[in-house]
Amino acid sequence: MVEHFVEQFVKLIAEYPDEISVSKVKENGFDEILIIANKVDAGKIIGKEGKMINALKTVVGGCKAKDNITLKISVKTNE
Repeated sequence: MVEHFVEQFVKLIAEYPDEISVSKVKENGFDEILIIANKVDAGKIIGKEGKMINALKTVVGGCKAKDNITLKISVKTNE
């Protein structure tokens, strides 16, 4: 459910929403939400001084209290 929210949010701010891919990977002790985007969109997702990605991490951080899981968000380019 969290990855669906992240995907919808990221596609709203993306210039090329069709190139966005969001997946959830289970690691040791935490889950990682991996966002793969175009180079231009990766910059928009991260934002100036990381403010956009930090805001997204704050919102997703609320799931830790509810579901008792630790989430990590990573942004990578598809190029």
